[in-house]
Amino acid sequence: MNGTYRNPVLNADWSDPDVVRVGDDFYLTASSFGRAPGLPLLHSRNLVDWTLVGHALERLEPEEEFALPRHDCGVWAPSIRHHDDRFWIFWGDPDQGVFQVNAPEIRGPWTRPHLVKAGKGLIDPCPLWDDETGEAYLVHAWARSRSGVKNRLTGHRMHPDATSLLDEGKVIVDGDRIPGWFTLEGPKLYRHDGWFWILAPAGGVETGWQGAFRSRGFFGPYEERIVLEQKDTDVNGPHQGGWVRTAAGEDWFLHFQQRGPYGRVVHLQPMRWGRDGWPVLGDEGAPVAVHRRPALPAQPPAAPATDDDFPGGRYGRQWQWTANPGDGWATQHSGDGLRLSCVRSADARDPRKLPNVLTQRLPGLPSAVETELRLDAGEPGARAGLVVLGDAFCWIGLERGADGTVRLVHRFGEAVAERERDAGVPCVAPGGRARLRIEAGPGARCRFSYDVGDGFRGSGPVFAATPWRWVGALLGLFAVAPEGPGHAGSATFTRFRITPL
Repeated sequence: MNGTYRNPVLNADWSDPDVVRVGDDFYLTASSFGRAPGLPLLHSRNLVDWTLVGHALERLEPEEEFALPRHDCGVWAPSIRHHDDRFWIFWGDPDQGVFQVNAPEIRGPWTRPHLVKAGKGLIDPCPLWDDETGEAYLVHAWARSRSGVKNRLTGHRMHPDATSLLDEGKVIVDGDRIPGWFTLEGPKLYRHDGWFWILAPAGGVETGWQGAFRSRGFFGPYEERIVLEQKDTDVNGPHQGGWVRTAAGEDWFLHFQQRGPYGRVVHLQPMRWGRDGWPVLGDEGAPVAVHRRPALPAQPPAAPATDDDFPGGRYGRQWQWTANPGDGWATQHSGDGLRLSCVRSADARDPRKLPNVLTQRLPGLPSAVETELRLDAGEPGARAGLVVLGDAFCWIGLERGADGTVRLVHRFGEAVAERERDAGVPCVAPGGRARLRIEAGPGARCRFSYDVGDGFRGSGPVFAATPWRWVGALLGLFAVAPEGPGHAGSATFTRFRITPL
């Protein structure tokens, strides 16, 4: 693009991003909440084009806590660092405390989660190993929903091996003492030019700003400044991210913007250090829409994968279950196509409650989503489909009737609804097959259609996708059956595609 890039550089829900450089490579991780696998790992050579290379967390722990969906819980706001020839990721589980995992290479093997600090409401942790002194530190924020505390950052000395903390902790920044500041969170900790720096947002994800704090000593006192805010741009609440310096010495800042059903999309801001020693982000503190690319080697255009042919029944790394996966949910086989078992559940009529929904992020640009489905299950009530999943849901797919026929059905559930309702008129699906399509237009307004052999037909009114509290809307594939004994059969999805509209 003529030497420029356009924000957002990751136009989907890569929430609470943090970034690190190792050699000529950049790595980014993000919140994954209650989905598994968690802690996505993205790679880039130019800070603009990113690919998903894996996950650092295979299953959430303790496993029984995440056997069922907990959409807004789990992995919150991780930090990624490279120290002592290892990658380290710290995150806060608001119900358990601060965890870390580490690995010799970005693709692993990653250690099992280690609880560094137990407690309710401990969120957004970030470590720092001080190369000048050999000491290690940890800073974290607080979730009032669990602890009754917010708007504060707490600092600890940490054992250099990151297994434990060396003190009880001290409030090092109290947002209540700063006029006009509230909901201070998401700290990222650095050393630069003889100062301890904390880059942390405040003011709330939709309306806030990005702050910077500095002190000569880790425990303070800190002085503060707002370094990025919306001003007269369209980027509301520029929020929470990480600073990275290229090998050539350029500084850049990656952060998120809250976009409703699309979740938290990721922007890249230029960064420099002003004459007064403070960081200057974006265009003199305002987010940029288009900017000169980083002075880094050219890289082919890239983005995290979305399409999948499911070779051998395997699904790509872009997919996550809505809880820790169970045995036999997806079956490998000799051909192509995702073969999902129709898992028996008392919640068969509410996909928000199902752990066996295979999801990926809703694209931030208008897109068409299409897949082909065959329902092989003979069990009455067995169903499978393509769903837009959030606080409200809408799905289209196939269901086996009591008379043995397979019908194309289209169902939805409002945010306050406990059960689904028809969104379209059911019809017979000859051969138990259908092509399913969702056109997600501006504002994530979704139109559903289907093809049972005579071309695509629209179904039902427009459905406006909705997020959960912290998670954007998801696209999902599922197969389920009513409670009962024995195996209920399976469904096969083929040729999953997402194309721009």
